[in-house]
Amino acid sequence: MAYEQLKLNNQLCFRLYTASRLINQTYEPFLKPLGITYTQYLVLMVLWEKDCQPVNEIGKRLMLGINTMSPLVKRMESQGLVERHGSETDKRQQIVCLTSKGKTLEADAAKVPDQMYQVFVRQHLSTGSLISLIPGLDEILNKLGNVSQERTTADNIEETN
Repeated sequence: MAYEQLKLNNQLCFRLYTASRLINQTYEPFLKPLGITYTQYLVLMVLWEKDCQPVNEIGKRLMLGINTMSPLVKRMESQGLVERHGSETDKRQQIVCLTSKGKTLEADAAKVPDQMYQVFVRQHLSTGSLISLIPGLDEILNKLGNVSQERTTADNIEETN
């Protein structure tokens, strides 16, 4: 191979991508009976923490763009999990609120973290080693989130010129 830096085993991004994909797959059998996807689960967790939020705030919290959030919220609305309405102060802004069905789902979803924990235990993954990953992953998310925000801002400025 001409370029050592192109070997798959030398790629941090491959490990992060694959870990994310495998974790999503592991969540699937726990979320399927609830009728939700992993991404919908994330949106619901944000709303269970604080109901009735602007769609763009939910997107910021999850680091998801409006092009991902809009169809996601529409689908959740068609499933009866959330409802949208215009903000009283800014009609262009969509506020997303839990429906009674979305609120009720919280009790069943509360079992999911323990179910995932049990998977980790069965695979002999120590809680300590998993928790020790959090600070480094948070740093990556924060730093790359800043780069993404800078790029978006620069693209918006460029479009207006």
